[in-house]
Amino acid sequence: MSSQTSSSVLAKALVFLFALLALFAPLAAAVPVTELEKRDVYVPPVLYPHSGTVWYKGQRHNVTWDVSDPPVNITNKVGMILLRKGDITTPLILAQGFDILAGRTEVTVPWVLEGDDYSVVLFGDSGNFSEEFTIKQ
Repeated sequence: MSSQTSSSVLAKALVFLFALLALFAPLAAAVPVTELEKRDVYVPPVLYPHSGTVWYKGQRHNVTWDVSDPPVNITNKVGMILLRKGDITTPLILAQGFDILAGRTEVTVPWVLEGDDYSVVLFGDSGNFSEEFTIKQ
């Protein structure tokens, strides 16, 4: 096939593609946006653990957060708690699948290195850190 014929086929294909886009663009614009439900990002502050808290490996504790002022429409009500050490969120899932509006969930302290720079990260539709606390043997 010659280069002139190839260019002609390419040009026809592009014209066809633009014609299709022009045909479907009004349909996309006609979708009513007002039907989408407004949702709010919920960022409840973690209350426990807090600064001065000491956890020991293997213990069970309730992680708690303030649910006194939730918005009406929360984007994600399913919670998850991860452990954070210093500036790094670890892959250790302490709890998951709980209702973010419950305000608490029980976790078991994992077997990790001792340290005084741990925090928990509460995920729902955002991630909130607790204050730093200590984990010991």
